[in-house]
Amino acid sequence: MADDFSFKIVNSLGAFSKSKSGWLTELNLVSWGERDPKYDIRSWSPDHNKMGKGITLTKEELIALKELLNNTEIN
Repeated sequence: MADDFSFKIVNSLGAFSKSKSGWLTELNLVSWGERDPKYDIRSWSPDHNKMGKGITLTKEELIALKELLNNTEIN
């Protein structure tokens, strides 16, 4: 149910982009609906009350993404 939507930022790992409106794209460890926390990349309003679309990753998926980026030449 939409009324049961809840989240808690357990650990803020850092921001890597800022929009003109002040929203930050961040990597955080987030617990969604009181479930175990997962790594999350998305944009957040300055007060963290609003969020944009993002991607949620398990620890294993984040490690695989890190390895992929480490082994990819970015032009």
